[in-house]
Amino acid sequence: MEKRKLGNTGIETSILGFGAMRLPTLKVGEDAIKHDEAIKIIHKGIDAGINYVDTAYPYHNEESEIVVGKALKDGYREKVTLATKAPVYKEEYNKPEHFEQYLDEQLKKLQVDTIDVYLLHALNEKTWKKVQDLKLNERAEVAKKEGKIKHLAFSFHDKPEVLKEIIDSDFFEVMLVQYNILDLVNEEMIKYAHEKGLGVVIMGPVGGGRLSGNPPEEMQGLLTKERTNFTDLALRFVFNNPHVSVALSGMGTEDMVDDNLAIASGEYILSEEEKENTKIIAEKFKELTDNLCTNCKYCEPCPEEVAISFIFRSLIFHDVYGDKERAKMYYSKIGQPDWPPGKQADACIECGECEPKCPQKIPIIDQLKKAHEVLSQ
Repeated sequence: MEKRKLGNTGIETSILGFGAMRLPTLKVGEDAIKHDEAIKIIHKGIDAGINYVDTAYPYHNEESEIVVGKALKDGYREKVTLATKAPVYKEEYNKPEHFEQYLDEQLKKLQVDTIDVYLLHALNEKTWKKVQDLKLNERAEVAKKEGKIKHLAFSFHDKPEVLKEIIDSDFFEVMLVQYNILDLVNEEMIKYAHEKGLGVVIMGPVGGGRLSGNPPEEMQGLLTKERTNFTDLALRFVFNNPHVSVALSGMGTEDMVDDNLAIASGEYILSEEEKENTKIIAEKFKELTDNLCTNCKYCEPCPEEVAISFIFRSLIFHDVYGDKERAKMYYSKIGQPDWPPGKQADACIECGECEPKCPQKIPIIDQLKKAHEVLSQ
């Protein structure tokens, strides 16, 4: 597997990174992790050449860091660059000293002395102002001197002009942004950051799973030979960008690890026909759905227990893949034993608490109304 420089950090990363946001869980739609299985697939990825592992404070209801820490025992810590994220988006993260408090907690959960890449999580215009007001870059410099972190970074969900401002602050050495066939809004800033010496890490290369399903008949001709989904094309599209250091994939099964490893270890240069196909795929998706959900679950928990992310996943099966009966079946199972907990979309009282949390700026209330209308029939 190809290695690339992570900006000017001196780190070399595998082009495929292991994202610990979608680890195998005890029940469908819930966050509790199957520890042994998760550790097994993380080890499988590292043994095959993945050397960048990314987690975060809130992932899997604050359990992901614990499992990653267990997985990096027995010599695995020395094989990887470890990245995790400070939850600066939380309302209660509002004092300068919270930087150290959360960092120390995360070091303990991960069972490590040092975090290689420490990201300020989910920056946008509002939280970027908070970072500056709290002078978290100064706290990070102290943490570097103490050996608790090696490189300060950020993840981002907002407009490109805000992203440029953050890049130009010169606070950071690495950035994590969304980029895939369906979302090219950050492409110019990816090039800009790379030229300024930042390492560029990509989240959602497969569109949060939207590109991993079997497409409708009208899109079958765009598939790579012997493939039943666009995962290979999606990952290769991101790998093909020379300004990208590493693309993170959330892998929840051994089969997913095997498939992603095979793609990352093969030829990733896109032909002219494949480049044109990526444009057609993006156009087709826009025609079929206006729901851009990546299943990040930042909108949850809902105070009324609406299973927002699972509902939107079902809606994509309905709108994009044309599997309407499967989508309706999934929707009907919400709240039943061995299915995602929570309630259907008609339980929404339109409080609006979810919408400001959505990185994709989805009009969640309107989409929930649409989902109930088409999925409850």
